[in-house]
Amino acid sequence: MTYLFSLNTHLYKIFTGLVLILLCGSLLAPTANAQRIQTAFDVKLLARGLNHPWGMAFLPDGSMLVTERIGRLRIVTPDGRISEPVDNVPRVYHEKQGGLLDVALDPDFAANQLIYLSYAEPVSTSDGTIASTAVARAELDGNSLKNLKVIFRQDPKTHGGQHFGSRLVFAPDGNLFITLGDRGNHMEEAQNIDNHIGVIIRIRPDGSVPEDNPFVKDSKAKPEIWSYGHRSVQGAAIHPETGQLWIHEHGPRGGDEINIPKPGKNYGWPNASYGMHYSMIPIKDEHAEQGYEEPIYFWTPSVAPSGMLFYTGSLFPGWRNSLFVGTLAGQHLIRLSVSKNRVLGEDQLLKNTLRYRDVEQGPDGAIYLLTDEDDGKILKLVPSQE
Repeated sequence: MTYLFSLNTHLYKIFTGLVLILLCGSLLAPTANAQRIQTAFDVKLLARGLNHPWGMAFLPDGSMLVTERIGRLRIVTPDGRISEPVDNVPRVYHEKQGGLLDVALDPDFAANQLIYLSYAEPVSTSDGTIASTAVARAELDGNSLKNLKVIFRQDPKTHGGQHFGSRLVFAPDGNLFITLGDRGNHMEEAQNIDNHIGVIIRIRPDGSVPEDNPFVKDSKAKPEIWSYGHRSVQGAAIHPETGQLWIHEHGPRGGDEINIPKPGKNYGWPNASYGMHYSMIPIKDEHAEQGYEEPIYFWTPSVAPSGMLFYTGSLFPGWRNSLFVGTLAGQHLIRLSVSKNRVLGEDQLLKNTLRYRDVEQGPDGAIYLLTDEDDGKILKLVPSQE
């Protein structure tokens, strides 16, 4: 793998190869018959000057909506021009990991112009400001939002600025998945279904609850819950062939996971993890033995994954149906080769470069990345012209 990578230019040259690796819980050595796929690509700097961008969604004209954690929503044109902040965005709790987070378009956006925003919503109390994840939808009207309505609020609101989750993904049936973290200081609540701590929820676009949700008939449970026992889910995507939701979540010290959340299932946090607590206290890594779902893949040490994409475009035929994951602590882009519900191999691209917050596929088939920094960038991966 070779690099020509300089932030003083608008073009970076990358050449990569992938070795498919047989897996058994964690990575093993490459086998003799491993397949090698080589792809050369360029990385173009599309835009810069965004303040810790967090989520992006493409509009029909090829422009994109980009959130800045500080509480701003921008429209970025295909040639990289950044708009003034969009008006009437909801007020956010901008502390640590909190702020304006993900953005998604309604499946029927062309007809209704609806977008969805997830954010840390603040409430002032006599004991200081508390917050939780909220999701609002509104009509995009030029450079303004109108008819904004909050369709979901995480319960309870808590102190602290960590683990809001907040990825938004529409399922093929039109329902909306929302990832919700354990809020950092309430990890034990991720094992309870009478709250929204450490869960994946599934709602209709108007905020109502589908009748086939797994806990809808349990009077002691939150009916929005799809799965529980999660820590900090910052990536989610729909598998293009199976239609299933895939997620990844941060472990503590090690044990970042990829899971395929099934309705009503418990994914173990904080009782099971392939990592350990920051205090160095070990955590049992047995999932199935304790009645929890095993991750299909995990990283130890942590890479701090963020953003998730199944690539379905035509610009990179060798990458079709690959799973891409940005990393924060790892400072690289991961490409995973997958088959059905298994990860077959891993390739690390753009190693030791930047913190990659989100990864999306554009309507042109290119791959777009957001970098997590004060001078946040939008990078565009295209096939090499050499």
